[in-house]
Amino acid sequence: MTATKRPILQIVGYKNSGKTTLLCALVRKFRSEGVTVAAIKHDAHDFALDRPGTDTRKMAEAGADFVAITSPRRTAWTSSRPASLDELIGLAAHADLVLVEGFKDAPHPKLVLLRGEEDLPLLGLPNAAAAIVPQVREPRAIGLPVFSRDDIDGIFAFVRPFLSPSFEQNRK
Repeated sequence: MTATKRPILQIVGYKNSGKTTLLCALVRKFRSEGVTVAAIKHDAHDFALDRPGTDTRKMAEAGADFVAITSPRRTAWTSSRPASLDELIGLAAHADLVLVEGFKDAPHPKLVLLRGEEDLPLLGLPNAAAAIVPQVREPRAIGLPVFSRDDIDGIFAFVRPFLSPSFEQNRK
């Protein structure tokens, strides 16, 4: 399966709009169908993955530019340089689906989370597929399907067929 054939869905919005909550809910729904899901998050700020005092943290503090750790059940790594979304998608070659939080300017289909009218400009992002709003009473005259942020089943029902052709093609 190549990165270009794999379905990729972005979840975008401003801080505290519910991106991670929605992404996690969709991961659970897809996993219940046996779909292998990769989740990739963009953080506009610096983040810390390693806890102070761990061996891998000590290695990074010593100056290693790339630090990896693996066990019989998982692998993790950090790098001292940023990675592009395409690079990260390439690392997730084992996944049937890639869910991406952020990377607003990337060219993949997007669920756009809106907190209010001030967020409406996000609908102009490339490949906006649907608007996710706090309450179902939000206006539907925005030119896209609109879902309540709490309507996980409705969002999943919309997204699943949207991505289906890629799933079926990859499973052959």
